[in-house]
Amino acid sequence: MSFPLLARSITPAPPPPAAIPQPPFLSQRVHIPSHIYKHPTAILLEFCNSMKELHQILPHIIKNGLYKEHLFETKLVSLFTKYGSLNDATKVFEFAKLKVDPMYHTMLKGHTHHSNLDSSLAFYSRLRYDDVTPVIYNFSYLLKACADNSDVVKGKQVHAQLILHGFSDSLFAMTSVVNLYAKCGMVGDAYKMFDRMPERDLVCWNTVISGYAQNGMSKRALELVLRMQEEGCNRPDSVTIVSILPACGAIGSFKMGKLIHGYVFRNGFESLVNVSTALVDMYAKCGSVGTARLVFDKMDSKTVVSLNAMIDGYARNGYYDEALIIFQKMLDEGFKPTNVTIMSTLHACAETRNIELGQYVHKLVNQLGLGSNVAVVNSLISMYCKCQRVDIAAELFENLRGKTLVSWNAMILGYAQNGCVMDALTHFCKMHLMNIKPDSFTMVSVVTALAELSVLRQAKWIHGFAVRTCLNRNVFVATALVDMYAKCGAVHTARRLFDMMDDRHVTTWNAMIDGYGTHGFGKEAVELFEEMRKGHVEPNDITFLCVISACSHSGFVEKGHNYFTIMREEYNLEPSMDHYGAMVDLIGRAGRLSEAWNFIDNMPIRPGLNVYGAMLGACKIHKNVDLGEKAADKLFELDPDDGGYHVLLANMYATASIWHKVANVRTMMERKGIQKTPGWSLVDLRNEVHTFYSGSTSHPQSEKIYAYLEKLFDRIKAAGYIPDTDSIHDVEDVVQEQLLKSHSEKLAIAFGLLNTSAGTTVHIRKNLRVCGDCHSATKYISLVMKREIINNHTTWVSGTKVESDD
Repeated sequence: MSFPLLARSITPAPPPPAAIPQPPFLSQRVHIPSHIYKHPTAILLEFCNSMKELHQILPHIIKNGLYKEHLFETKLVSLFTKYGSLNDATKVFEFAKLKVDPMYHTMLKGHTHHSNLDSSLAFYSRLRYDDVTPVIYNFSYLLKACADNSDVVKGKQVHAQLILHGFSDSLFAMTSVVNLYAKCGMVGDAYKMFDRMPERDLVCWNTVISGYAQNGMSKRALELVLRMQEEGCNRPDSVTIVSILPACGAIGSFKMGKLIHGYVFRNGFESLVNVSTALVDMYAKCGSVGTARLVFDKMDSKTVVSLNAMIDGYARNGYYDEALIIFQKMLDEGFKPTNVTIMSTLHACAETRNIELGQYVHKLVNQLGLGSNVAVVNSLISMYCKCQRVDIAAELFENLRGKTLVSWNAMILGYAQNGCVMDALTHFCKMHLMNIKPDSFTMVSVVTALAELSVLRQAKWIHGFAVRTCLNRNVFVATALVDMYAKCGAVHTARRLFDMMDDRHVTTWNAMIDGYGTHGFGKEAVELFEEMRKGHVEPNDITFLCVISACSHSGFVEKGHNYFTIMREEYNLEPSMDHYGAMVDLIGRAGRLSEAWNFIDNMPIRPGLNVYGAMLGACKIHKNVDLGEKAADKLFELDPDDGGYHVLLANMYATASIWHKVANVRTMMERKGIQKTPGWSLVDLRNEVHTFYSGSTSHPQSEKIYAYLEKLFDRIKAAGYIPDTDSIHDVEDVVQEQLLKSHSEKLAIAFGLLNTSAGTTVHIRKNLRVCGDCHSATKYISLVMKREIINNHTTWVSGTKVESDD
């Protein structure tokens, strides 16, 4: 939108009608009596240093009748604008009978510093209407105001005025033009202006270098610094250094950052707080947080910005406790946190799941008046979601005004992370209805949520949406789609998407290898891993965890052992507790329980829950009660209140038919108040998800479902099904079968069969491992009903186990 008065000023203003007396020529010399200069009040004004002092002097001016004197009018306009009281400056200016050019220039400077852009341009239009000749500083102030407001349209109009008034050859003026285009993101135009300048000073070089750095063109910024030195006319100063150090951090160029640090040291810039702060930030972003801390500790004086750089550096590199220590030190020393401080600290709270400190920071946010800051509230939402308080996050989100795409993404991801899949999808749909375009982060969050839901129809829908919005070309979205299809049982579809990708991240390879391993395709997982090793993407610790787990599920013990060895020897990756747990699972599943226990005894670190948990699971499979009890004892030492391991121990006793020990475990659980995680199964039908719990009768179709199961069990028994009652005792056979029939998986399958037509796939999702009896029953139901049934990634077609696909 053009500014009409500004456009109007391009042509000379028409002379006023003859009837109106002409004002005195504005550039004429104004005679001021010498006694006015010597008046005590005039001397006081010369030494005025604050608005408070100015208000003390004003009564003397009025009392002595000096407010009509030109000297005092000019000085008051200058002081009022200097101290930010533009309204008072305007009153004096309008009251003045003789408005000389410098008064106009001072007022325009005041508008650009203390008012909005439109007000500044309006006053410039008045300046031109009153036939005042602009000076170069008028344009530099206006261009800076346009740059600060990122208003390139009005900036171009000011640029045109600058050219019309003959300042296009001015180094000072054109540097302001370069700054305008750079700050408005038009760095190409900024460089054109820079390149056309017949001469350039250091300020001009710094402006264009900073422009490239701030617009994400870090390599180009560094190239310009080298060019500046090659031309030999300028050496980088502290401003140059502060501009290019963030560029080094942005591209992770540790080597270049060290070279610049050397230059800083040789030229004595280390004592400058802003330079040292930029060094701290650069080293942290390059991953060398230790060096960043050394620079930080050597600083003689620290500012909030310095502390923020160190807190963010620690949080960015995963040193969350250290970040929180610096934050506490900052508060102890009386520094006032900024929004940057709060966001970095909340990130550390989220990653450490420190809900108590997070809530304290939330109170601090309100005390600091940052509760309306959208970026800060977004960080609060993410923190509460990570700390599993999605209810508080949802309340913050609903009350947030001016929601951005980041706000929606934080809430959708939060729901997905907390298992609230339907809420995540609902918010995604709301966002779509409000015409807020999703980005790759949104899609990854939604796809991740649908992967947990594991409903193939929904998976195809979100895939289609990604294709229509062209977001499927993003490597992270494509990776999430691969993972989603694998989790939905469609491993072949996942592989087709994987093969179609031009660019694959290490996470992409991990998702595909894990997908193969989860579904028992150990051979394919190993082959894909070997293919990865031959390419340019290097495996990471997650890759090895996936491939060792795949070997475990497929019984490839020696291969798993080999991969565990080369992980350290060839890739210098130190195994984590998860890797040790996977190795125990690998060896234990193969029945080599003594070897698995010896492996645990020889671990270089203290075994954790997952290690002993894998051992107990293997003992259950192979009915080794002695080692199972030893593993359980260790588990209860580490976490005596975990219900899952108590249930696993009871199941091991049940498998071995040691019923009195089953009763003892259950009694102990009752005495300690430990509850088993309730198992549920869900089935998706006509855009609704129906959830069933074992033995529940709350579903509207419960009566029909149980009646249908009676007939269905008669049919599968005739086909060869034998109920597995090993886990149930002390009740009659008929009751045992009734208990087995009421398992959540069977209720969900019966509901799916009742409400779908012949030939339709029934897809069941369960939160816990499928029991042996349900596994067997599903196979026979698929056989007699001639239906494809997908149950927790296992697909049965006419009684045969196959891989699910579309």
